[in-house]
Amino acid sequence: MPSHDTLIAFFGVAIVLGLTPGPDNLFVLMQSAQHGWRTGLQVVIGLCLGITVHTCAVALGLAAIIVASPTAFTALKWVGALYLLWLAWGAWRSPANVAPGNAHETSTPLPQNKPRQHPLAMIGRGFVMNLSNPKVLMFFLAFLPQFANPALGPVAPQIGLLGLLFTLATLLVFGTIACCSGFFGSLLQKSATAQRILNRIASVVFAGLAIRLLTMQRLV
Repeated sequence: MPSHDTLIAFFGVAIVLGLTPGPDNLFVLMQSAQHGWRTGLQVVIGLCLGITVHTCAVALGLAAIIVASPTAFTALKWVGALYLLWLAWGAWRSPANVAPGNAHETSTPLPQNKPRQHPLAMIGRGFVMNLSNPKVLMFFLAFLPQFANPALGPVAPQIGLLGLLFTLATLLVFGTIACCSGFFGSLLQKSATAQRILNRIASVVFAGLAIRLLTMQRLV
């Protein structure tokens, strides 16, 4: 197994990477602002589950096969992009819902209760978002093995441990983002106008992430 110093250094790097603006933390930011911090945490759980799958793929050698295959890489990229575009369309069409006490802020009648997002659906949303992004797979394929040392034993268990630490770092950083974004988002939810603007911004962000994903090229 890697030394304690190596694991501490890896965990520190993972924290910094989690704080670096990217598709996943931006996704958490917008989902939390739109639907609340609880929904944001559910999305984070889904993202962490996706990281676990990516870690297993790297440890078992499947990641290298997928990245090396133009067909598999392109298919994964299109699945992720289409999913993001579907989310963008849903966010654009999402109605503004404010509490009854704030109904005077809009001239159109609004539902009294904001529709609740099913926890499993939001966990699945985060899972699909992470799993269908080949950039994450390429990153793990290049990043995790750097901290594994064949001289210390089998590489696969070392990569598994590193993936677990990366998941923990992601949970801490993204969980904080979800709670903070959800708090400020709840303030915006009191205004129908602000809520519409937030939905439009989320739609543009999702569409931008989809375009970025489609223009991504393989590194091999």
